[in-house]
Amino acid sequence: MPATLPPTCNFIDLFAGCGGLSLGLLQAGMTGCFAIEREVNAFSSFEANLISREIGNGFLWPDWLPKQPTGIEYLLENYKLQLENIRGKIDLVTGGPPCQGFSSAGRRREHDPRNQLFAAYVEFVRAIHPRALLIENVRGFTSDFRPGQEDSNYAMKLRTLLSQEYNVFEQLLNLSEFGVPQSRVRYFLIAFRKDERTENPFERLRERLPGFLRSLGLQVPVSAWSAISDLEVGRGGTRPSCETPGFEEIDYAGPVTHYQKMMSVGVETPTDLRLARHKKEIIKRFESHIEWSHREGRLNMSISDETRLRLGIKKRAFRVLDPDRPSPTITSMPDDLLHYKEPRTLTVRENARLQGFPDWFSFKGKYTTGGLRRRHEIPRFTQVANAVPPLVSRALGELLLEMLGNGQSSSGKDSFQLSELTS
Repeated sequence: MPATLPPTCNFIDLFAGCGGLSLGLLQAGMTGCFAIEREVNAFSSFEANLISREIGNGFLWPDWLPKQPTGIEYLLENYKLQLENIRGKIDLVTGGPPCQGFSSAGRRREHDPRNQLFAAYVEFVRAIHPRALLIENVRGFTSDFRPGQEDSNYAMKLRTLLSQEYNVFEQLLNLSEFGVPQSRVRYFLIAFRKDERTENPFERLRERLPGFLRSLGLQVPVSAWSAISDLEVGRGGTRPSCETPGFEEIDYAGPVTHYQKMMSVGVETPTDLRLARHKKEIIKRFESHIEWSHREGRLNMSISDETRLRLGIKKRAFRVLDPDRPSPTITSMPDDLLHYKEPRTLTVRENARLQGFPDWFSFKGKYTTGGLRRRHEIPRFTQVANAVPPLVSRALGELLLEMLGNGQSSSGKDSFQLSELTS
């Protein structure tokens, strides 16, 4: 008799990035089928953390799909028969189409080619016909590119395309409410096939959230200090970087707060602790700005044009962390945020802590990139910034496990057989 899937919901992750969404779903108890990510660095992080390492039920990964970077268009074009074979047998298709063209933190271009990838998402959904969908994107996904013209609103386009076969529910969520030490508002869409559920999942999410936080021992909001104070240079000092000659990294001295202990379970020394090499004049400028921001009550806030001129700073998106509140939204630019006390930008690990990644999760590839390469490469800072915080995807995964009936569809069919995925 062919082996069957464990009694749990299975999922496919599209536009998977480094794996924040998949990590939370696996921690919730779901089983991964496979994931699609086309960029080499991001897939390397995904592979190292979630394929080579077994988290929960892990990934089954079909024999017909190489464990390598793959674009969704390539998948749709070259694996039509294999996708047809699993049609109607997948519980959840999830993912966040690239958000750069929608984001108000970027240039927000209506005709950015990456904006069109949501159409490929819809094509994949129609090919697979899963029981449920989960989509995440930036708040700007819900805004009209041309005011008053609905055809320029991508959330509305997506809702219209899906609504014939799915009951669609949407919500803007502030992720700090899930224990993420970051004030980050994101758009979420959950849809159930019309033979599945009709109730609003976000209403049930609100009911479940207090219990979810209690299960982790978290009280919200979680402050930046609670998340990263154990990573202060003044606490453990520095040492030569283990990865990059000529750089220093934080010498880790161990967790202090409950959140830090939760993130560092099973880890003696986190990775990705490399410090930026700031010139002496830059350090002095940072010291002045940190002191001014504390004195003037401008923590977590962008500086005015007048202050930028006085301090000789060109950047507009330039903030000093408030240690007593969640961080502002993490971006892909390492110099958008300054430490609340030390005259430096944050490390990849500090950004990852503010996103809720556990310390065992390591990031692969370059730390940063620039110029035209930014269009094609996803370095570590960007991988962290683009990810769905695992605490949020874990809460959503637990919710969807409950609502989808632990692998039993409303029509009473069992989860599909493993041989159907791998053949």
